[in-house]
Amino acid sequence: MMEDVRVRFGKQLRSLREAKKLTQEGLADLAGMHFTYIGQIERGKRNPSLINLERLAKALKIDAGKLLPF
Repeated sequence: MMEDVRVRFGKQLRSLREAKKLTQEGLADLAGMHFTYIGQIERGKRNPSLINLERLAKALKIDAGKLLPF
């Protein structure tokens, strides 16, 4: 069975965040989000909107497509 897309997205986000040497709090500050929301996304508990996907990409200074794990 294939892993839920939210879980795969969360793993990708965590990997990209860690590569940039950011904490969840640091990413949250840059993206204008709450750090608990970042943690929930990384654990696959949240399904972020396209608006939030764009905010995360801008905060990480990457193309939004790099957030998608497929």
